[in-house]
Amino acid sequence: MQFSYREQFRYRRSQRCADIVVAAIALIITAPILALAILAILLEDGRPVFFRQQRVGRFGRLFTMYKLRTMTTGACVDARKPSGNSDARVTRVGRILRHTSLDELPQFVNVLRGEMSVVGPRPEMPFIVGSYQSWQNLRLLAPPGITGLWQTTCRSTIPLDHPEATHRDLDYIQHASTSFDFRLIARTITAMLRANGAY
Repeated sequence: MQFSYREQFRYRRSQRCADIVVAAIALIITAPILALAILAILLEDGRPVFFRQQRVGRFGRLFTMYKLRTMTTGACVDARKPSGNSDARVTRVGRILRHTSLDELPQFVNVLRGEMSVVGPRPEMPFIVGSYQSWQNLRLLAPPGITGLWQTTCRSTIPLDHPEATHRDLDYIQHASTSFDFRLIARTITAMLRANGAY
């Protein structure tokens, strides 16, 4: 694969502005849903409500990513994600949250903090990044995102750490633009409504 990269400073500034607006609106609109999800987690399995995990961000910087907790407390460790709907670690409420991708909502806080973008390569755990082939680290050139090209094309069929998934991320990085980002956001909304590849 041929890969060339040049930082687009104007695009990054517009992306950051769009991130703040989209994240703020998303958190306001989904606040009632988030409140109900938090209550459901508390009633079924108690605290903690939020799941915090270290992820690798742009240029290899580490940050704490937030999600709604979907697994039992004893299962909340650094490990590869469940590979299907029958994983015993996932709670009943957690299964619904994963199926609808509502467990991802707290990541809009990461976006407001500048640690993530709405659109970009999905952030991975340090131990997975440590197993990358050297060329796969090129995906760290862009801010990590809640959604992106991999999430909207092959999330359910190709694991994120596989080279083919990295090719999708590099394709996004090479062709990133404001219009491309909004097309991916539109695809994400459609995928969420269909619950494609979510578990």
